[in-house]
Amino acid sequence: MILPHPPGSVETDTIPMSYNYKFQVYFNLDSGIIVSQNLKTESDLGFECSPTGWKIILNAADFMKAADLGIVPFGQAQDTARVNWKFDKSDGNPDSLAFGTWYLTVNGDTVSNNHVYAVDRGFDENANPLGIYQVIFDSLAGNKYYFRFATIGGGPVSCGIVAKDGGVNYLYYSLTSGGSLKRLEPSKDQYDLVFTQYTTLLFTDIGEAYPYLVTGVLTNRNNFEVAIDSIHEFSSITLAQSLQLPFSSTLDAVGYEWKRYDFETGAYTVNSNVTYIIRNDTGRSFKLRFVGFYSSTGEKGYPVIEHQNL
Repeated sequence: MILPHPPGSVETDTIPMSYNYKFQVYFNLDSGIIVSQNLKTESDLGFECSPTGWKIILNAADFMKAADLGIVPFGQAQDTARVNWKFDKSDGNPDSLAFGTWYLTVNGDTVSNNHVYAVDRGFDENANPLGIYQVIFDSLAGNKYYFRFATIGGGPVSCGIVAKDGGVNYLYYSLTSGGSLKRLEPSKDQYDLVFTQYTTLLFTDIGEAYPYLVTGVLTNRNNFEVAIDSIHEFSSITLAQSLQLPFSSTLDAVGYEWKRYDFETGAYTVNSNVTYIIRNDTGRSFKLRFVGFYSSTGEKGYPVIEHQNL
């Protein structure tokens, strides 16, 4: 049972993603502060850190994709001309990851399926290609991921190790310059939202899916839920009302559709009539709406939010 309490005051904050959306910004709704931010190009792979976690994800902010090349000689030049590229689905569903189930379970141990994966690192904020690597995931043992990687054209092989950190949802890794571990995500109890670019699937008029890079908001992966209210005024929504709404645990439940680009004016407008109810892992609820997308000097890429602790 959630006991009623006086709601907090309505706060307004501007999130500095930059005009080319080069920053990922982690935000705490309770304190109204930016916990951390990083360049979206700082990592390539993410490794799940929960005790039973095994998932390996791509940096969706860079429009990354991966392809399973099968069992081929690792470290030699690989042909990617006719491979089946896959993207991580933006809802966070583990059944829709580009790497999928990369392992086999042998006598209780998690070992490699011996498949080599092509990893296209996508593009930077200025649309420059970041190159293609080949990766093989060797094992997950003793709470450590072991893997090897090289450029897609072959050459020197580097080895990577990521030891799980229970304080975060994911640890990240950059494949460049021989590889480096990146602790980009704040502790999982320190933030609520990440403002970022990410890859999602859109659909043509005949229902065909295609990947697209969008700018929006993802929730903390640590048991967060989101409900949407497009009927009531932001100011009138109470905790009791919010509890009657259907909640979703999908990673992109807030998403990107709170704004729209007008091709006639060349400007973005936001839909302030939609309120997002965000419930964290402790059961606390917040309401949030978007009221702008521009800085005080008129530069795009600066979402302005109103939020209140319910």
